[in-house]
Amino acid sequence: MFTILVIIIILAFVFDYINGFHDAANSIATIVSTKVLTPFQAVLWAAVFNFAAFFISKYLIGEFKIGNTVSKWVNAEFITLEVILAGIIAAITWNLLTWWFGIPSSSSHTLMGGFVGAALAHAGGLSNGEIDVINYVKVIPTFLFIFFAPLIGMFIAFFITILIVHLCKRSNPYKAENWFKKLQLVSSAAFSLGHGGNDAQKVMGIIGAAVIYYEVQTGNSAYLSLDAKERFSHFVIDYWWVPFTSFLAIGLGTLSGGWKIVKTMGTRITKVTPLEGVSAETAGAITLYLTEHFGIPVSTTHTITGSIIGVGATKRLSAVRWGVTVNLLWAWILTIPVSAALAAVVYYLLRFFL
Repeated sequence: MFTILVIIIILAFVFDYINGFHDAANSIATIVSTKVLTPFQAVLWAAVFNFAAFFISKYLIGEFKIGNTVSKWVNAEFITLEVILAGIIAAITWNLLTWWFGIPSSSSHTLMGGFVGAALAHAGGLSNGEIDVINYVKVIPTFLFIFFAPLIGMFIAFFITILIVHLCKRSNPYKAENWFKKLQLVSSAAFSLGHGGNDAQKVMGIIGAAVIYYEVQTGNSAYLSLDAKERFSHFVIDYWWVPFTSFLAIGLGTLSGGWKIVKTMGTRITKVTPLEGVSAETAGAITLYLTEHFGIPVSTTHTITGSIIGVGATKRLSAVRWGVTVNLLWAWILTIPVSAALAAVVYYLLRFFL
């Protein structure tokens, strides 16, 4: 059992690293496309703030709400180490496939699909007696924000852009553009903080679910005496290095970059100016901070895509390349069921070897 736990932790950090370079485009696409920073400077900038989000979550916010939510996507009765291992393998596979084809899919929903799909395979169906496999209180908000997060980002970006254009309509265009290039450094940093705070915690949640299962199964009285709500907080204290390493891994992954997705996000959806880059990143950051406050895991990919669409729509609706956007939407919709099906297959295969 301990060996499987160690494998899960290692693969979880691998997924975290992949998440970082898969989602690097979210933080740097606009800042690269507007030539504010070179690609290397941009990923270095984003990586630093992705890691810095650890200190904000731990010392300013004081808790890891999103990690707690992720650890409870599946009811405890259906969580095993094999379920978690199958979910992570499926999530890594889907993330690598979408990265290879340059599709900015959601690591959050890949992980959720994998976790839930493996648990359903373990249970042999949608429910077992009177207990549901899926913790709908935690899963439904995450699922709904597939649609809400990009919409919120889009509307906030639309209104921020309109406001900025109105306030700066008499400004010198050259000076204004220089100012917005400088402000993009701030907005990009703000979005990277939101990305790190949101996505690194998802890996924490998966590792937390595995560790809690292991500690309960091995009879650790400190965990047996706590209810499900308190166990995650105890895990964060006992395994203090997990949060730190989760944020470090996503920062290192971001530093590696994901150039295929940068091209999609930075140029193929709509052409972005420094002003619009500031609007999109600021809107994305606001959306991520709000959802983190309420403990709802959202896709940073969905959020920034919606924000970029919002700034494009301020010029004219035709400025948004809706064909690309529709393709992205299909990828988002398919992520959960495909990841779930893949995780179920992996789970059945693992049963032959473990």
